[in-house]
Amino acid sequence: MGPYLAAKQQQQQQQQQQQIQQEETPQQMNPQQQQQQQHQQHQQQHQHHQQHQHHQHQQQQHHQQQQQQQQQQEEGETVDGVAAEAAAKRCCG
Repeated sequence: MGPYLAAKQQQQQQQQQQQIQQEETPQQMNPQQQQQQQHQQHQQQHQHHQQHQHHQHQQQQHHQQQQQQQQQQEEGETVDGVAAEAAAKRCCG
């Protein structure tokens, strides 16, 4: 399997993961976040065509995703974020 196909497959998995994340979030995401997610997917596709090293490509996607999750937690939008904070206080606080 060539790097192109590997990257394409990776991308499909990534998009599935993002969809699962959205479904797991009980509240409706605000439009800004939804736009950000669409923009992110477009960016990923763009990178995918530019980069033949799909390993590097994956790292960048992962980094973007982490930023996005962090933003949601800071805005207090996800129950996940609250649960994670409570868990952190239990173990480390």
